[in-house]
Amino acid sequence: MANLESESFFSQTSSRLPDDTVFFSIFPDASLSSSAALQSLHLQIIDFVSPLTSPYIWQHEPFSLSISLPSSCPCTTDTPLPHLHGKLKYGDNLEDEWFAAFLLFRISAAFPSASLRVWDTDGEFLLIEAAFHLPRWLNPETSRNRVFLRGGDLHIVPRSRLPDPSLLASLRFLASRGREGESRASDPVQSALKNRVSGYPERAWRSMHRVRVRLPASVAHVLRHEPFLISLAVEGFYDRDVDSMKHAGKMEKFLSKEEEGHVLVLVKMSRAMYAQLVQQKFQAPSCYPMPSVSSDREAYAEAELGMKIACGMEMMYQVRRKEGGEGGRGSAWSKYKENLEKTGYFEGLIAGSKEYKRLMESAEEYYQKSSSVSRTREIMSAPVRRIDEILAMPYSEDDFKGQEVGVSDSDSWLYDGEDELNSVLQERQKEMEFYNEKKERKQKGKEKEGGGSSSDANVNNFDLGDISKSMEHFIQKVSSYKGAEVPQNRDFKEVNLDVDRFMKDIESMLGSQGVQEGADDESDGSEGSSMDMDFEDDSEGEDPNDDDDEKEAFMESYSGAMSEELKNSTLDKSFEHVNQHSSQQNEESSKTSKEKEDDDDDEFTPIDADFNLVKNLLESYSSQQGLPGPASNLLGLMGLQLPKDSNDK
Repeated sequence: MANLESESFFSQTSSRLPDDTVFFSIFPDASLSSSAALQSLHLQIIDFVSPLTSPYIWQHEPFSLSISLPSSCPCTTDTPLPHLHGKLKYGDNLEDEWFAAFLLFRISAAFPSASLRVWDTDGEFLLIEAAFHLPRWLNPETSRNRVFLRGGDLHIVPRSRLPDPSLLASLRFLASRGREGESRASDPVQSALKNRVSGYPERAWRSMHRVRVRLPASVAHVLRHEPFLISLAVEGFYDRDVDSMKHAGKMEKFLSKEEEGHVLVLVKMSRAMYAQLVQQKFQAPSCYPMPSVSSDREAYAEAELGMKIACGMEMMYQVRRKEGGEGGRGSAWSKYKENLEKTGYFEGLIAGSKEYKRLMESAEEYYQKSSSVSRTREIMSAPVRRIDEILAMPYSEDDFKGQEVGVSDSDSWLYDGEDELNSVLQERQKEMEFYNEKKERKQKGKEKEGGGSSSDANVNNFDLGDISKSMEHFIQKVSSYKGAEVPQNRDFKEVNLDVDRFMKDIESMLGSQGVQEGADDESDGSEGSSMDMDFEDDSEGEDPNDDDDEKEAFMESYSGAMSEELKNSTLDKSFEHVNQHSSQQNEESSKTSKEKEDDDDDEFTPIDADFNLVKNLLESYSSQQGLPGPASNLLGLMGLQLPKDSNDK
């Protein structure tokens, strides 16, 4: 694998680690790190977890451990340390990952002289689970080589002890100080994790689903001897592609005998596997016999589910056989022996010597024991050879006759999962609310220690004039695809606009309308009409002062016409005018009804743009009720942070 020590295990990406896979390592203390002690520890751990895992069927591969070489494990790239390691692909079944986490907690409690690490594609998923209770200094950058399981608890190496720890330094610290509880995580962290893994292994066993299916006798014969192969059959069906479906169309392996019949059996699988089979529509191959839907719907459902399992088994078998990636026991032993030589197990002894033979016999005995206890893994990693061995045994359809087949488990959980989902969401919501309340209490305590409310101080020291100044500065910036920014040494070309000519044309248009309205009814619309705009008039003989007077008169006329039009609308009342907001109450109390009626005939007073801007922004900010919104976002861009809104201010 690639070097993983350069990154925090919080943020491992799929380019460096396989997706949907959990990794774990077990580091015994120095006194137990010899080869013989490590082998003994390996067998003890496997014997310890076997009763817990035997009733469970894993989604892709079983929980297993192996002795690790420093060059082959992603955990010890900086320091060669003898240890045990394993990985487990859980795929769509998250139950596998948390069952593995439960097993690691149990292993750490049963073997207190070992430190364990566990992480997945997302990194330190145990810390993610207890995120609301972690110390503030712990983050993806500072968590490197700090998080371990030991003695049944989660341990976090303190930053005060080891600012930038290596893996070896952290393990030494845990071996010497771990029992003293100095590195033990806080009780809320422990509670969050223990609650998550509580109920195992019974919870994992309850997630198994038993269903009646009608299978070809050959497939039923294989599953009777190796029920764990159901996971590979479901995987072959669920991950099928165009090439693998060609094998299902022929069924050369499991329907080769024309006289071979189908038998009714009870198959155990995980709920995730059952959902993957049921939820996908799949047309039975033409060579696969299926009963009629109309005759017996229940029998058809049993046959359809069995057909999917049989096709998945066929596709898995043919694809793996074609790939030919399975080595026999001889090649596995050769690889194991080569690893022993690399690690110095034979201590430089001459092959054939008495001591060399003794070590070789010990290694062979260990290999046989470890192979027998990890038989499930061996079968699932080399299914083609095992299937051939099983089908080489004599079997017939009669072997399954006369046997009582149990009833299928209810699959209501597949359709009524809304209550369970809501329960989980409510638990998360309560956890978040508790965290927010705790944070608010801590903030209020700091404010009291500071001699008063910091929000009150912010209100007193905040200048509302800064809002209008910042807004004016903000709108003067130039907008680009990156947002508003200040121009820097930019040569903008001016718009080529003849203002005098433009104003004259507008004046001519408005003036002509006035002349037309006041003209005599006998006007015949001759060439002298002002509607005929002469854009080519020569104005060389005109007096410039006359032009200024005409412009001023035009602007007054234009402004008056606009004011008259706006007086008939309610737009005027939506803005605050100059001095209106400061003297409005006094004026209202002194005005008579006659004066209020005359107000409609008064000209508009200028609008206070700054006051209206600040007023509208504050109203918008108040309507957010402390949540993110346009007003707070806009003010934040301008570098302003308003104090908390208060109803009594």
